[in-house]
This record gives sequence, structure tokens and C-alpha cells, in this order.
Amino acid sequence: MNLRKKNGLLNRCFMGLVFLFLYAPIFLLIIFSFNAGNSSVVWKGFSVRWYAELFQNRIIMQSVYTTLLVSLLATAIATVAGTLAAVGFYAMRRRWRDPLMTVNSIPMMNADIVTGVSLCLLFVAIFGFWNDFAEHYRLVINLFGEVYRITFPKLSLGFGTLLIAHITFNIPYIILSVGPKLRQMDKNLVDAAQDLGCTWFQAFWKVILPEIMPGIVSGALIAFTMSVDDFVISYFTAGSATSTLAMAIYGMTKKRVSPEINAVSTLLFVTVLALLAIVNIRESRAEAAARRQHS
Repeated sequence: MNLRKKNGLLNRCFMGLVFLFLYAPIFLLIIFSFNAGNSSVVWKGFSVRWYAELFQNRIIMQSVYTTLLVSLLATAIATVAGTLAAVGFYAMRRRWRDPLMTVNSIPMMNADIVTGVSLCLLFVAIFGFWNDFAEHYRLVINLFGEVYRITFPKLSLGFGTLLIAHITFNIPYIILSVGPKLRQMDKNLVDAAQDLGCTWFQAFWKVILPEIMPGIVSGALIAFTMSVDDFVISYFTAGSATSTLAMAIYGMTKKRVSPEINAVSTLLFVTVLALLAIVNIRESRAEAAARRQHS
């Protein structure tokens, strides 16, 4: 018994040291975001000065706006596409569904740098072909007249490619969140709704969608968190004219570690932590409700 107590005490001490190692830098960053001075080592009193200067920093606020806009749009589009894809996978036979689900899991297991570089090369290749076609078309029009003149815009990396990249890596998370809810649903519900006169769309809207709504919300929250937190894929697909918050912070650290970075990092940490807490609470409540239904 004494040996078991000692082992339990050692395990708790070890876990405490692990969590201290992981979260002590974050807590230090949060504390010094309220430092009155510009030092990250010497405490000179409590102040919210750096938060006030943060909201007056045009570069950071523009990057925050871009990050939120991209995250919200990517989450909305990926949620719709991922939900429809999950329903399609659910309707497939198992021999087709299992390989496609394996392919769906690859982007999540793949290294971010591989995904970012591959998307960057894809966009560059497509834009290069498009711009060459536009140039050749312009030369032909100059030779044969201006009867059928069409203006082709020159494409480059920017907000559009950043949004497409975020949608791409968000969709698998939506599919994996919605899929289990579809498998938990009673298969006879849709047939019963159609027997009562519902069309397939009405059955989907009034029967399937309410049943899988917890999975949709959880997947959307995860997708939004991933978009806000992403740096590597955004770095390779945003181009030079667009910058997310993570990219702006990285650019600021190259020059000098400003206390504004502590403030914006604190806000980012609190936002992500709140979203993860919401996801975990929703999942816990959904599991408890499912256990009550089965019991």
C-alpha cells in the first residue's frame, strides 16, 4: 500500500512538472502583457497600456480583421461542404466509404508544411497557365482587332488562395465530426419521414439535420479554431499582400519582441482556449444525453 501511494505521488509530481513546463511560458507571457514597462523580464507595475496600443496598431488590427474574415468564411463554407460530404459518405457502401474516409484523414495526419507547399505550387501552376493564356490572348487581339476583346485579370496569391487553403484543410474535420452522429442516428427515421410524405430534402432538413446538429457545431468550432491558429499553410498561400495574425506576429518577432506581442498572444490564447472549452462541453453534454437515451 505504501509503495502504491509513493508511486501515485511520484506520478502526480511528474504530471505537475510536465504541465509546468508546458504552460509556464504562456502564463509568463500573460503576466508580462500587463507590465507597465516594455521589458519581458523586469516587472514595473500593472498596466493595460499594451492592450490600448495594440488596438491602435493598424498592421495588427488589419491582420486580425483578415484572420477573422478568413476563419468565418472558411468555417461556413467548409461546414456546408463537409456536412454534405459526410451525408454522401454515409449513403455509400462500406467498400467505397472506407477508402474515401482514409483519404479524408490524410490532410489531418499530413505535415502542415507539405500541405502548404503543395497548395502553393498548385496555385502558382494554375495562375501561371492562366496568365500565359491571358497574355497570348492579348497578343492575338492586338493582331486581329478588338472585336472580341475580353479583359482577363492577372491572378496571384492573396486572400482568395488563403481562403481556399483554409477551406481545404477544414473540410476533413467537419466530416469526422458529423460522421459519428450520422452513424448514431436511427436509419429508419428518414424512411419514416418519406413514408409520411416528406421529400428527401424535407427529410434532410427536418430529420437528419437536427440529429447531426451537435456534430456540425463541434466540427465548425474546431474548424474555426484551426483557421485562427494556422500559420504554416497561411504563410505559403497568402502571398505578399495578405497577412493573418499569426503571420503578423511572426514578422514582428523578426525585428524586436514588442510587449504588444504579449497582449495579442494573450488574446489569441484566451480565444482558442474558450473555443476548445465550448467544444469539450458540448461533446460531454452530447455523450451524456446519448447515454441517457440508451439507458
